[in-house]
Amino acid sequence: MKAAVFRKVHAPLTIEDVDVDKPWRREVVVRTVATGVCHSDLHVVDGLGRYALDRPFVLGHEGAGVVEAVGADVATVRPGDHVVACLSGFCGTCEQCLSGHPNLCVGGVVTRPDREAPRISQRGEPFRQFAGIGSYAERMLLHENSVVKIDQDLPLDRAALVGCGVLTGVGAALRSSGLEAGQTVAVFGCGGVGLSIVQGARIGGARRIIGVDQFDGKLEMARRVGATDVVNSVKDDPVAAIRALTGGAGVDHAFEAVGNTTLVRQAIESLAIRGTATIVGVLPPDATIEFPWMAIRPECKVQTSRMGSNRFRTDIPRYLDFYRQGRLLLDEMVTRRGRLDDINDAFRAMKAGEVARTVLTFD
Repeated sequence: MKAAVFRKVHAPLTIEDVDVDKPWRREVVVRTVATGVCHSDLHVVDGLGRYALDRPFVLGHEGAGVVEAVGADVATVRPGDHVVACLSGFCGTCEQCLSGHPNLCVGGVVTRPDREAPRISQRGEPFRQFAGIGSYAERMLLHENSVVKIDQDLPLDRAALVGCGVLTGVGAALRSSGLEAGQTVAVFGCGGVGLSIVQGARIGGARRIIGVDQFDGKLEMARRVGATDVVNSVKDDPVAAIRALTGGAGVDHAFEAVGNTTLVRQAIESLAIRGTATIVGVLPPDATIEFPWMAIRPECKVQTSRMGSNRFRTDIPRYLDFYRQGRLLLDEMVTRRGRLDDINDAFRAMKAGEVARTVLTFD
């Protein structure tokens, strides 16, 4: 099969022929129909994060497709089913899974051990699948606890987005933050995740949603999906602008959706009394956050959100129901389309702020 392969930091991905193994007991082979292009993949290319780079990667983790084959013990899907892959694969037996937090699973069963035969290889050379998924490929070999079955009438090129960016953003607003109807929200960063936070806040009943970004095109997109106000952080001080828009009070909830320490500080400083800042973006491992103590209103909280605190087996179908109802806008999120060969240009467009989400489709 064809796959986009990462071999070297700061180098373009290469389209190569690779081999995919047969599914083991609880594994499934999925023919990839569509995959979103997410910043987390770009972080690997740019050398950010602590990833084991001892072997090539098949990147991509926001995929959807059709099940082609299943292992002998698979119980949740069968060939022909339409599925969305999710990097929040879970074991189902660890303390986090059993306490209702499968997104924080520590069981680690969704990838094969390094000592075992690799799922993907090339002339005997083992490859890694990013996040246990590897959706920049014509097929994905996955643990069944990394996929969820969806209705076959749903468009897979839209459903793919819910596997990561939409799940993370909508979930950050509806699950992680503690948002209550009628509260005020600021979202720092209006890319794919930030736009999903805006939508989650709208669905959750926020009365004022302020989008903050440096690109006017993204701010216009934020307005289209639910922001009541926007702030261009190049032209205006976002903290001062947010306080002005809220009569000096600040917002009840501020979300950082990029992974930038300056934006984290600004999100914290924009809070109202008893406000909550939720860090959704992935910060560099050595990042430190400093802010003036007197800039913080009384009894504020700072927290993180991992993948929107999801229980993806129930959340993904639920969010896709929001899409059916016209409450979750996925068509508007797809601002560029392409094929697997376009992956490097998709990364370029992401860095340039030209897109909310690029979706690559396969035959």
